[in-house]
Amino acid sequence: MSEVLQIADLLARLGDKRYHEFLRVPAMSAGIYVLPPGATDNQTPHNEDEIYYVVRGKAKMRLGREEREVREAEVIFVEAGLEHRFFDIVEELVLLVIFAPAESS
Repeated sequence: MSEVLQIADLLARLGDKRYHEFLRVPAMSAGIYVLPPGATDNQTPHNEDEIYYVVRGKAKMRLGREEREVREAEVIFVEAGLEHRFFDIVEELVLLVIFAPAESS
Protein backbone atom coordinates (compact mmCIF):
# COMPACT_ATOMS: atom_id res chain seq x y z
CA MET A 1 0.00 0.00 0.00
CA SER A 2 2.85 2.40 -0.67
CA GLU A 3 1.68 5.80 -1.80
CA VAL A 4 3.09 9.24 -2.62
CA LEU A 5 0.77 12.09 -1.67
CA GLN A 6 0.79 15.83 -2.27
CA ILE A 7 -0.25 18.23 0.50
CA ALA A 8 -2.38 20.17 -2.02
CA ASP A 9 -4.33 16.97 -2.83
CA LEU A 10 -4.85 16.21 0.87
CA LEU A 11 -6.13 19.75 1.45
CA ALA A 12 -8.55 19.35 -1.45
CA ARG A 13 -10.02 16.26 0.28
CA LEU A 14 -10.85 18.25 3.43
CA GLY A 15 -14.01 19.83 2.07
CA ASP A 16 -15.59 21.77 4.94
CA LYS A 17 -13.90 19.66 7.63
CA ARG A 18 -10.80 20.60 9.65
CA TYR A 19 -9.32 17.08 9.75
CA HIS A 20 -8.97 14.39 7.10
CA GLU A 21 -7.38 11.04 7.89
CA PHE A 22 -5.60 9.76 4.77
CA LEU A 23 -3.70 6.76 6.13
CA ARG A 24 -4.57 4.00 8.58
CA VAL A 25 -2.61 0.84 9.32
CA PRO A 26 -2.41 -0.88 12.72
CA ALA A 27 0.93 0.73 13.63
CA MET A 28 -0.06 4.31 12.77
CA SER A 29 -2.55 6.70 11.24
CA ALA A 30 -2.01 10.06 9.58
CA GLY A 31 -4.12 13.04 8.66
CA ILE A 32 -4.09 16.65 7.62
CA TYR A 33 -5.45 19.20 10.13
CA VAL A 34 -6.24 22.82 9.26
CA LEU A 35 -7.11 25.63 11.67
CA PRO A 36 -7.96 29.07 10.24
CA PRO A 37 -6.85 32.28 11.96
CA GLY A 38 -8.76 32.83 15.19
CA ALA A 39 -10.08 29.25 15.31
CA THR A 40 -10.61 27.32 18.53
CA ASP A 41 -8.83 23.95 18.76
CA ASN A 42 -11.10 21.73 20.84
CA GLN A 43 -9.07 18.54 20.83
CA THR A 44 -8.71 16.41 23.92
CA PRO A 45 -5.76 14.20 24.91
CA HIS A 46 -5.25 11.13 22.75
CA ASN A 47 -4.41 7.57 23.76
CA GLU A 48 -1.58 7.49 21.21
CA ASP A 49 1.73 9.28 20.79
CA GLU A 50 1.43 12.00 18.18
CA ILE A 51 3.69 13.97 15.87
CA TYR A 52 2.70 17.24 14.21
CA TYR A 53 4.62 18.67 11.27
CA VAL A 54 3.73 22.33 10.67
CA VAL A 55 3.38 22.62 6.89
CA ARG A 56 2.58 26.33 7.18
CA GLY A 57 1.12 28.86 9.55
CA LYS A 58 1.82 30.48 12.87
CA ALA A 59 0.18 29.97 16.27
CA LYS A 60 0.85 29.11 19.87
CA MET A 61 0.58 25.65 21.35
CA ARG A 62 -0.09 24.49 24.87
CA LEU A 63 1.70 21.26 25.81
CA GLY A 64 0.67 20.37 29.34
CA ARG A 65 1.61 23.50 31.32
CA GLU A 66 4.07 24.76 28.71
CA GLU A 67 3.16 27.31 26.02
CA ARG A 68 5.25 28.04 22.96
CA GLU A 69 5.02 29.54 19.49
CA VAL A 70 4.90 27.16 16.53
CA ARG A 71 5.56 27.95 12.90
CA GLU A 72 6.28 26.45 9.51
CA ALA A 73 8.72 23.50 9.29
CA GLU A 74 8.60 22.64 12.99
CA VAL A 75 8.05 19.11 14.28
CA ILE A 76 6.16 18.68 17.56
CA PHE A 77 6.00 15.45 19.57
CA VAL A 78 3.08 14.98 21.96
CA GLU A 79 3.13 11.98 24.26
CA ALA A 80 -0.04 9.95 24.75
CA GLY A 81 -2.41 11.43 27.32
CA LEU A 82 -0.86 14.93 27.38
CA GLU A 83 -3.30 17.86 27.31
CA HIS A 84 -2.47 19.94 24.23
CA ARG A 85 -4.05 22.43 21.85
CA PHE A 86 -3.28 25.22 19.42
CA PHE A 87 -4.39 28.79 20.18
CA ASP A 88 -3.74 32.39 19.10
CA ILE A 89 -3.71 31.21 15.50
CA VAL A 90 -2.54 34.23 13.50
CA GLU A 91 -1.86 32.51 10.14
CA GLU A 92 -3.78 29.51 8.80
CA LEU A 93 -2.24 26.45 10.44
CA VAL A 94 -1.78 23.42 8.17
CA LEU A 95 -0.54 20.40 10.07
CA LEU A 96 0.47 16.90 9.08
CA VAL A 97 -0.56 14.68 12.00
CA ILE A 98 0.81 11.18 12.69
CA PHE A 99 -0.48 8.90 15.46
CA ALA A 100 1.29 5.76 16.63
CA PRO A 101 -0.33 3.34 16.98
CA ALA A 102 -3.35 4.26 14.83
CA GLU A 103 -5.66 6.79 16.50
CA SER A 104 -8.47 5.30 18.52
CA SER A 105 -9.57 8.27 20.64
